[in-house]
Amino acid sequence: MAASTAQTGSSAESVRSVPQVVPSSTCLQCDVCCRFPDPDSPLRPYFTAEEIVRAVTEGANPDRFPSPRGCQITLIPDQEGDGFHCPAFDPASARCLIYDRRPFDCQLYPLALMWNEHHDDVVLGWDSKCPFMGEQVPDSIRRYADQAMIRLNDSDLLRTVADHPRLIGRFQPDVVELFRLPALTRAVQTRWGATPVHRLTLEDVQRVTDALDESGLAGGQALAAYSVPSIYLCTTLLGYWWAELRGSLCLFAESPDGWFMPLPPLGGGPIQEAIGAAFDLMRRRNGAGSPVSRIDNISPALAARLEVLGYRLQAGEADYLYRAGDLATLTGDRFKSHRALCNKVERLEQVAAASYALRDRAECRRLFQRWQEQKQAGALDSFGRLLLEDAASTHEIAWAHGSDLGLSGTVVRVEGEIRAYTFGCWLSPATWCVLLEVADRSIPGLAQYLFRETCRAAASHGAEFINTMDGAGLAGLSRSKDSYHPVMRIRQYSLLEDHVS
Repeated sequence: MAASTAQTGSSAESVRSVPQVVPSSTCLQCDVCCRFPDPDSPLRPYFTAEEIVRAVTEGANPDRFPSPRGCQITLIPDQEGDGFHCPAFDPASARCLIYDRRPFDCQLYPLALMWNEHHDDVVLGWDSKCPFMGEQVPDSIRRYADQAMIRLNDSDLLRTVADHPRLIGRFQPDVVELFRLPALTRAVQTRWGATPVHRLTLEDVQRVTDALDESGLAGGQALAAYSVPSIYLCTTLLGYWWAELRGSLCLFAESPDGWFMPLPPLGGGPIQEAIGAAFDLMRRRNGAGSPVSRIDNISPALAARLEVLGYRLQAGEADYLYRAGDLATLTGDRFKSHRALCNKVERLEQVAAASYALRDRAECRRLFQRWQEQKQAGALDSFGRLLLEDAASTHEIAWAHGSDLGLSGTVVRVEGEIRAYTFGCWLSPATWCVLLEVADRSIPGLAQYLFRETCRAAASHGAEFINTMDGAGLAGLSRSKDSYHPVMRIRQYSLLEDHVS
């Protein structure tokens, strides 16, 4: 917990009820709290709706809160190192700029709420990573835990935590359990049901990938959404959860408006039973009849199966699919303009492509910021600007976890400086999916050159097709993708609650 910028005597009433137990002198010397190694750290602070309002009143940037209903704060890169820190934290002074309005999640530390290893009890524990803790729990921490237990049994707080289950972390072996919290466990299970629902973390990527493979959805001409990295890149924008329902793995996204499924049920369980259980869970979150409750990214083949079973589906956006050989060579009159732009770049001095490495992150970040400014200076509508603002956090995750997610990144240097980069992954042995692309817009043809080199590399490794995702509802992006002459548009479908018979 960072030290305060104000006198503790002026703290808000909610903060006074959980006094800071770690001495400020210890906090000032600590390099653990408020700092994080990755942009998607599951330990970044969670703010309820009321806490967001209070933090913004104290000067916090509202753009750092993806959902006004309650969310984890979006971290910012550390300018002096490779990590990240809470935007309310001043690294120079090691002080919290909103200390008097800090959220309950921060007030409680070095204690923590988490599920036990079997995910059937909420427990209160102490974080052994806190330097103040030492080898054993000090008496002051035990007294503090006793005080916290009193508050954690308060009906108002029970309701708050039950309404915001992300305040309860996943089991961590380095958090030492102190007390079981049966009243809080009952409150959460009464609110959300007894089925364990887990936060999606990096450790779960292989689990979801295996379930996706078992479902068979990733075969053939699959949707780009069936690449697990495309989901995980958005984990700082949306809260992602997974649950085992009727023999299927069900993935849920928590948006500001409610919960929905970004993928159909995965695995080998009975699809109708899994769909029914999934909508039951979404009704608990969203209320009955919510327009947010839905299952997105249903493939054409699965949509046909579901229609036979009596479900009604709604057509959505469509992915762009190209022949890799066409885009690798750009031969013929239909690619004449793209070829000419690539030739412009080839005439530049010292143009070289190389694989992305973690050491490239800072330079890629600077390029992204420049590219973002260039895009903002252009003709973007409000929706386009919103997507551009959201892009920063997805790129941070690609830079940090690309190799862990199975992404392959390429950077293009012009005269030794990174001026373009891209990340993608294999959707199937025959299809390469392009997930992210950035090119300095001050260099004509660089975006086209980057795309061609990506397609050449994919084709050389056996790709027959290139998937570039959908047009995101942006007319300009769709025109650009159409200009490359797709061989197929792969439509995705959604199943809404009122379409479930």
